[in-house]
Amino acid sequence: MFSKSKINDPAPKQDSAAKPAAPAEPRKDTAEKPGGGEFKAAAPKAKPPASVLSTDLHVTGNLKTTGDVQVEGTVEGDIRAHLLTIGESATIKGEVIADDVVINGRIVGRVRGLKVRLTSTARVEGDIIHKTIAIESGAHFEGSVQRQDDPLNAGGKKPAAPAQQGAAPAPAPANEPAKS
Repeated sequence: MFSKSKINDPAPKQDSAAKPAAPAEPRKDTAEKPGGGEFKAAAPKAKPPASVLSTDLHVTGNLKTTGDVQVEGTVEGDIRAHLLTIGESATIKGEVIADDVVINGRIVGRVRGLKVRLTSTARVEGDIIHKTIAIESGAHFEGSVQRQDDPLNAGGKKPAAPAQQGAAPAPAPANEPAKS
């Protein structure tokens, strides 16, 4: 009898534990949370509004985001963003890297973007490296324009090559004075 109760007890515990505990609870959680959780997860995936740097703001330093930025003030430093809009009153002194760049104001420095647009109020002093570009009548531009299939990643490749070239000649002059 004692052995029969042991045999009978584990079987119902396994069946009852497996059926109500495991399937019932996750299904309740899955039914409640995924519906709400998926919609909540989808809401943050929808892009938040652009970060705005107002006309009275002066930033010294680099800005980096995966989101959108609208600059109305002054930035002395590099900016990297998804969509970058430079307002008419804005001045950027540094490199600009973004998927989409809309320039209404002034940039002194290099511009890198998949899509670059200079409006009629734009003033750019520097090179523009782009995949597609649009320059409206009235825009002021001093520099060179270069088309690349991947202008965003080309920046990392070009500085690496000059750094390596600069490193190789440095040991040679050091060896020459040591031999003399």
